[in-house]
Amino acid sequence: MIVSPEERSEMIAVAAYFLAEQRGFTPDGATDDWLTAERQIDRLLDAIRRQGISRAQFERAGLRNALRLWNGTSQRSDQG
Repeated sequence: MIVSPEERSEMIAVAAYFLAEQRGFTPDGATDDWLTAERQIDRLLDAIRRQGISRAQFERAGLRNALRLWNGTSQRSDQG
């Protein structure tokens, strides 16, 4: 799956919002949220490409659900 720069930016914005939501929208975290979201989205897109997931499959899952699954998987792999 190939995404345009605009799609990538939108995905990062959604992921950053999700991260801010998780931390209760406390002040002074927007930059860290954005940088973390960039890393997450780039890793997610790389994994999607490597696994051959189609755009249709990804869109059915939705970005928020994909990030939840990705975060759970990456946290487990980081621990083990």
